[in-house]
Amino acid sequence: MIDTFCLSSKVLNTFIEDTTYVYSIDYTIFDGDQFICSGSDDKITRVWNIDNGEKIQSFNGHMSRLHCVKFSQYHYHYHHRNVICSSSYDKTIRFWDIKDNQQLQVFTGQNDSVSGIAFSPFSSGRYLCSGYDNTIRLWDVETSKSLYSFDGHTNGVRCVDISPLQSNNNNKSNDIGAIGGNGYTICSGSNDNTICVWDIETAKKLILFQGHTDYVMSVKYGSNKLVNIILSGSCDQSVRLWDIRSGQQVQVFNGHTSEVWDVEYSPFAVNNNEFGGYSNVICSGSWDSTIRFWDVRSSKKELYIINGKNDNCLGITCLKFIGLKKKGKSNQSDLKLCYGSRNGRIFIWG
Repeated sequence: MIDTFCLSSKVLNTFIEDTTYVYSIDYTIFDGDQFICSGSDDKITRVWNIDNGEKIQSFNGHMSRLHCVKFSQYHYHYHHRNVICSSSYDKTIRFWDIKDNQQLQVFTGQNDSVSGIAFSPFSSGRYLCSGYDNTIRLWDVETSKSLYSFDGHTNGVRCVDISPLQSNNNNKSNDIGAIGGNGYTICSGSNDNTICVWDIETAKKLILFQGHTDYVMSVKYGSNKLVNIILSGSCDQSVRLWDIRSGQQVQVFNGHTSEVWDVEYSPFAVNNNEFGGYSNVICSGSWDSTIRFWDVRSSKKELYIINGKNDNCLGITCLKFIGLKKKGKSNQSDLKLCYGSRNGRIFIWG
């Protein structure tokens, strides 16, 4: 429950980089060890061991600042290798092997900076989507080839996500289609202030959401009961929910006093007496140095606010919920929130 998390939580650990902006973070467990990776404005991809707090690797190779980092599901599943994928304003996507300290692959071909990246939930992460130059590209990680592009935005694509589950496709098998992604969709947020939903197999634009009045910085699909809901954050300082089934905006959350850079569905629920039952909780991170938690069914007021300025955090740039292993032989994990800032710090809160 979110009440328990909020009442007892504090900063547990801080990782300090020799840089300013931490643009992106990700988390994984590999061979029993826990890692976070980060991408920053100094062109470097870093890897940290959470258990001992040590920085274990730094990768140089990008020619401009990074935008997004992800641990590669494909390399873990097929090759049991701990590999990071990073996108950059140098127009490339690069893959880095942590153990061997080497670059494995480079994707080139986009006409502008590469921003958000997302691995496919099907085919064990073999496919990767990316965007910035008004388009989204779909890549085959196995062959390093660009398969096709999704065209329709009128300005740079900031962020992308791939749906976690198939839509209703008349019970067709998951392996139907050129890449095995029949029924899956991509959503994208753009500097043209819109959000688009695309069919991943045909590259056809299915839905256009309009409502934000500034750049869309983050988009996320929900899961379980919220699988048809897209969450977004924008430079217009708002957080919004969109229903894929109706094609309509369903909720607007106002309260931030600066740009919203990242949004996440939280694993918490809250007992909402107004609606008679439990509601899901979302959270948002902003340049106003706060992380705000919201009830998806009520936009009246924040449930809880983390004020980063109390811990020397100047501007929230990225968020990630992580399940830290409990110490000892227990297989249980404690839920924590990891977030990055624009003064070179990464925090773990819980």
